[in-house]
Amino acid sequence: MAGAEANGAIARLTEELSKLPGIGPKTAERLTHFLLAADRREVLALADALRGIKDNVHRCRQCFNLTEGDLCHLCADPRRDPTLICVVEQPRDVTALERAGTYHGLYHVLHGRLAPLDNVGPEQLTVEYLLQRVLKGGVQEVIMATNPTLEGDGTALYISNLLAGTGVRITRLARGLPSGSVLEFANNQMLADALEGRRSF
Repeated sequence: MAGAEANGAIARLTEELSKLPGIGPKTAERLTHFLLAADRREVLALADALRGIKDNVHRCRQCFNLTEGDLCHLCADPRRDPTLICVVEQPRDVTALERAGTYHGLYHVLHGRLAPLDNVGPEQLTVEYLLQRVLKGGVQEVIMATNPTLEGDGTALYISNLLAGTGVRITRLARGLPSGSVLEFANNQMLADALEGRRSF
């Protein structure tokens, strides 16, 4: 009976691990057996870390980046320039741009991009909150840093049209980024050049 239960637990963990991006059945099986052989404290620490990100991490009330507090560390930093807002698709894009080390404004995370074929419209994104931030005043420039893909460009165009009457300067990243690429995989210099060479939309 204990053996059947163990096999059930092993199969369940392998199945859950195989749902992760880039993890196939064979890798999931290897990870499962690695965890079985690992020290109990290490495995429970991993379980606690997984539970912690679901229990404690949520969206920043201002920029919608991921945080454990009310505001993310970037929005709470008084050294950041509040007149600049860089609009990105995902929280991982913020991380990529921060690694470049040349941008010192604030961010706005859309949590996706417009994709009509996948039924993703403006209502599923944080576009309305971006408009509210701009209308509050104090913002001088909005940098469109959506991915240079068909959907990313469409999202940038939609938002630029939405903000057109606000008097805010709208720019987008320079095309130092190859078309069809994704921000998180760009190297630091490429991202730095793209930020510094941004132009009007």
